[in-house]
Amino acid sequence: MGEKKQKEQQQKRHFVFQRKNYKFMLIGIAFIAVGFILMTGGGSDDPTVFNPEIYNWRRIRLAPALILIGFGIEIYAILLNPGKTEE
Repeated sequence: MGEKKQKEQQQKRHFVFQRKNYKFMLIGIAFIAVGFILMTGGGSDDPTVFNPEIYNWRRIRLAPALILIGFGIEIYAILLNPGKTEE
């Protein structure tokens, strides 16, 4: 009897997340990647010369905001339950 239940459970494998969850996860990863790409650069070739470009608006405000938005989307994607129907 126990072997029969094990065989039934093995046949009924399913994913934890559904297609909609994975779409939101990919969107969140894209936001995070764009944020890190925007944060790169701004250094100087000569370490004795200061480059004020490191403190521009894109690196200080925009890139961290995109990264935080991406993490928020990831949390939403994990908590999303697309199979739930409203009555």
